[in-house]
Amino acid sequence: MSTTPIYDISVIIPLYNEDESLPELSEWLTRVMQDNNFTYEVLMIDDGSTDRSWLVVNEINQKNQCFKGIRFRRNYGKSAALSVGFHEAKGRVIITMDADMQDSPDEIPGLYKMIVEDGYDLVSGWKKKRYDPITKTIPTKLFNWATQKMSGLKLHDFNCGLKSYHYEVVKNIEVYNEMHRYIPVIAKWAGFRKIGEKVVQHRARKYGTTKFGLERFVNGFLDLLTIFFVSKFGKKPMHFFGVLGTISFTSGFLVTCLLVIEKIYNVANHVEHRGITEQPLFYIALTVAIIGVQLFLAGFIGEMISRNASERNVYGIKQKIGLGE
Repeated sequence: MSTTPIYDISVIIPLYNEDESLPELSEWLTRVMQDNNFTYEVLMIDDGSTDRSWLVVNEINQKNQCFKGIRFRRNYGKSAALSVGFHEAKGRVIITMDADMQDSPDEIPGLYKMIVEDGYDLVSGWKKKRYDPITKTIPTKLFNWATQKMSGLKLHDFNCGLKSYHYEVVKNIEVYNEMHRYIPVIAKWAGFRKIGEKVVQHRARKYGTTKFGLERFVNGFLDLLTIFFVSKFGKKPMHFFGVLGTISFTSGFLVTCLLVIEKIYNVANHVEHRGITEQPLFYIALTVAIIGVQLFLAGFIGEMISRNASERNVYGIKQKIGLGE
C-alpha cells in the first residue's frame, strides 16, 4: 500500500471525446459532494481525445482544484484509464463513472454508504431500467448471463460504469487490456468476497453517440475466457499445458505401442497384416504425441515468462493537472 487515503471519495471518470458533457457533469458532482460534506477529488482521465475535452478539463480545474486531470498521448482504452486512476486515487472510497451523463452523481452517497457502513468491498451498479437500443441490451444480457455462470457472482450488470470500491480493492487488483468489464470477477479472485450491487438510475443519452459495437460483445467473451484462464493458471501455466501435454503424448505413445505389439503378434503367428506405417492410426497417434510435446513446451515457456514478467500497465501520459508530475 503506497499511501493512506486522505479523502472520503475519489471519483474516477475515464473520458474520450466528451467535451459537451463535462461542464454539466462537474457542476453536478460538485453539488453532490458539497451537499454531503464529502472531502473529495475527481480524476478525469482523458483517453486521447481529439476534441476539446482536455481544454475543458483545464477550465474545470481552474474553477475547482478538486478536479484533476490526466491526459494520455493516444487512445489506450477504458481499462488503461481506470488502471491509472486507481493508482493515483487517494480516497477511502473510489467511485467510477462514465462521462456521458448516463450515470447519475446522485447515486454516489448510497454507493459510499454501502462501502463504509455496510462493509462491502465492491458495489456494482445495476441499471435495471435501461434506455439503450435493443442492439445493445440483448448482447449485454447475454454477456451478463455468461459471466454469472463462469464466475459464480450473482450480479445483473457487470459492465456498469458506476461502481464503488474500498481503497484496498483498487490497490490490489490489476486491470489491463479490456478487463474493466470483469473488475468484480478480478476482485473476487483476488480474495475480496463481499461484493454486492445497487439498483442505479440509467439516464437517456444527452450528449454524443454510443461507442458500443457488436465487436465489444465478441471481444468481451474472449476476455472472459482469458481472465478465467489467467486466474486459474496464470501463476502455474504448467498445471494446464503440462497436464494436457502429458495426456496427449501418453495417448499417442500408447497407441503406437499397441500397433507395434500387434505387428509382433501377427508376425509371430504368421497372420497377414499391414505395415505400421501403412495404417492411418499410426499417423494419428504420431500427431497426438507431437501435439503433446508442444503443449508441454508451451507450459514450460509459460512458466519461464510468468517468473520474469515485467510490469504491463505502462501508458504514455502526456500531461497531468493537479497531480504530481
